[in-house]
Amino acid sequence: MDSAASTVVVLGSVNMDLVTTTAHRPAPGETVLGSGFATVPGGKGANQAIAAARSGARVRFLGAIGADAFGTTLRSTLAEAGVDTALLRTVEGPSGVATIVVDESGENSIIVVAGANGRVTDLTEDELVAIAAADILLCQLEIPLDTVAAAARHARASGTIVALNPSPVQPLPAALWADVDLAIVNSLESDRYSAELNQVPHVVRTLGGDGAVYRAGDGTEFAVAGRPVDVVDTTGAGDAFTGALVATWAIGPHAAVTWANAAGAVATTRLGASSSIPGRARIELALAAD
Repeated sequence: MDSAASTVVVLGSVNMDLVTTTAHRPAPGETVLGSGFATVPGGKGANQAIAAARSGARVRFLGAIGADAFGTTLRSTLAEAGVDTALLRTVEGPSGVATIVVDESGENSIIVVAGANGRVTDLTEDELVAIAAADILLCQLEIPLDTVAAAARHARASGTIVALNPSPVQPLPAALWADVDLAIVNSLESDRYSAELNQVPHVVRTLGGDGAVYRAGDGTEFAVAGRPVDVVDTTGAGDAFTGALVATWAIGPHAAVTWANAAGAVATTRLGASSSIPGRARIELALAAD
């Protein structure tokens, strides 16, 4: 698939994922035996930035890591994926972490501790310049909400497209929704924000294995069917979809959603979040099989 190489600024979280695999996730009070453990760089912001870069976008990342060993690894992981980390801050204290339990069906449970991500409470002049120069600003909700709202407001004033993945779910101010051009939501988020999404010009709803649905403010709608794959781990599949979508948004909604749908499906065939995110060759191979 041909694509126009967009400049994407991702403002968001970067975590070290502590991933345990087990036959089934424990119920409250239950102890189970795990079958494996891995430390995998992640965080919704970082995952989406890597996905956008691997789909061909020029990506700059805005966020924070801690002054610890995890932080060093997180920075190098982004850089090795082709993400510009010149504006990634290093702050005192620990980096963000996510504890993830994955069962044999590939479903997961996640606990996120913000760490350095919680310290992104304002935007520097250099960060504002980067946002204004970008084609698309992509945000999530794993850093302080006031910072996300300020970035979206500045992007809107600068003519930069604002893409929002409103996760984790939380109450959002009307002013933030007014600045959003493109919302990427799963079924839970779609239900929670059903009224707010009505005012967003472009909404893409992911349906897991059933694909995705697009709706425009003018009433245009279409669906892209799910892709049969052997699921290993669903962690990060939504982030792979989102990053791939914004990277290819310039070629049009239908082509971009089709591309992102393939990226998200392929991401479930490997363990981990950032490590499972496919590049262009794997996505093109999946699409060629249609």
